[in-house]
Amino acid sequence: MRIGTPLSPSATRVMLLGSGELGKEVIIALQRLGVEVIAVDRYANAPGHQVAHRAHVINMADAQALRALVNRERPHIIVPEIEAIATDELVRIESEGLAEVIPTARAAQLTMNREGIRRLAAEGLGLPTSRYAFAESLNQLKQAIDGGIGYPCVVKPVMSSSGKGQSTVASPEDADKAWDYAMSGGRVSRARAIVEEMIKFDYEITLLTVRALDESGSVETHFCEPIGHVQVKGDYVESWQPQPMSSVALNKARDIAKRITDSLGGRGIFGVELFVRGDQVWFSEVSPRPHDTGMVTMVSQAQNEFALHARAILGLPVSVALRAPGASAVIYGGLDAKGIAYDGVAAALQVPQSELRLFGKPESFARRRMGVALANGTDIEEARERAKLAASQVRPVAAGE
Repeated sequence: MRIGTPLSPSATRVMLLGSGELGKEVIIALQRLGVEVIAVDRYANAPGHQVAHRAHVINMADAQALRALVNRERPHIIVPEIEAIATDELVRIESEGLAEVIPTARAAQLTMNREGIRRLAAEGLGLPTSRYAFAESLNQLKQAIDGGIGYPCVVKPVMSSSGKGQSTVASPEDADKAWDYAMSGGRVSRARAIVEEMIKFDYEITLLTVRALDESGSVETHFCEPIGHVQVKGDYVESWQPQPMSSVALNKARDIAKRITDSLGGRGIFGVELFVRGDQVWFSEVSPRPHDTGMVTMVSQAQNEFALHARAILGLPVSVALRAPGASAVIYGGLDAKGIAYDGVAAALQVPQSELRLFGKPESFARRRMGVALANGTDIEEARERAKLAASQVRPVAAGE
C-alpha cells in the first residue's frame, strides 16, 4: 500500500470505531507510519481521541449515524475496536466499496456476538469447545444447565466485552443472580445469554495470531509466543509472555487459531483465547483486534501487538520475535470520580525494568481499568513480581485530594 501525507489530499485515512486504551495504541502505531487517523467513540475525550487527527462522538450501534460519518470522512480503511457497532451497516459499507473493513465486515459481525463465533467454531469448523447452550429467559437458562451443562458453569451475555455480565453459577441458587447480571452487562437490550460448561483447565492463554501479507502479496499467518493470564469475572488483571506449554499443546493451539482466523479472513491481529489442560486445548473466544492481555507485548516483543496490527492493516512486513520475558498488571480506578489524579508514579517507575501506561480516561470507576504496569525480567516469575509491584504503587485519587 502507498502511504500518503496526513491532512493532505494524498492522505491514507483510517477510521477507528472504538478509541479506548487499545485503540489509542493502534492510533499511535498508525501515525508512526504516516497514516491520518479518525477516532470514534461513544463518549468525548476517550483515550484515542486525545491522540488522533480528528475525533467524533457517536452511537456506533446506530447504523444511520455510522453511515453518515463514513460518508463525511471517507476513510480508506475502517478498524472496529469494540463490539457495540452496527455491523450489518459495516457489511453494506464494505460491499458498496466505500471502505475496507479490518479484518473483514463478516469477521466483525461474527465476533461481536458470542453465538455467531461459537457456532462457527464448534459447529462449522468442529473445533474443541466446552459444552454450551443459549438462553432467552431465566427458565431457558435453568433448563440448559439441568439438561446437560451442569454445575458449575459460566453465564455470559452473548454481546459484551471485558468480562461485563459474566459470572460463575455454582448451584441452582446462583442462577437468578447470574441471569440478571448477564442482562445488565450486555451490549444490547436483547435478552440472550450463553451458558458454558466449566472446563477444569490448568491455565488459559491468548494466542495472538497475525494475518499479514508476504513478499508475494499472499496472506501468511504468524503466531506470537503464548500469553498466560489471570482473569477475575472474565476481566483480565494480569498477563505474561511467554506462557510455558508442551509442544503438543502449542501445536494444537496454533492449529485451532489458524483454522478460526482463516475462516474469518482478512488482515490484522486476532486474539484467540484458549483453555489448556496438559496436552488438551479448547477454543474459548476470538477478538479480531488487539487483545487486552496482549498489552504485555509493549515490553516483551520487538513489535508489540499494536504495531503488528498497524503493519498488517497496511500490508507491511511483520515480526513476532520475542524480545524478553514480560508481564503486565492492571491498575484499577478504585473510586468513582471524574478527572482523577495519580499518586505513586515515581515509586512505580523505581521498580527495575518497569513501565507505566496511564490511559487518560476522563472518568474513573472502582473496577474500571485506568492503566497498566509493565515489566521485564530474567524469567516470567520475576517479570510478574515486578509488574504487580509497580501497579501496587500507583494510587488513583480524587483530583482535589
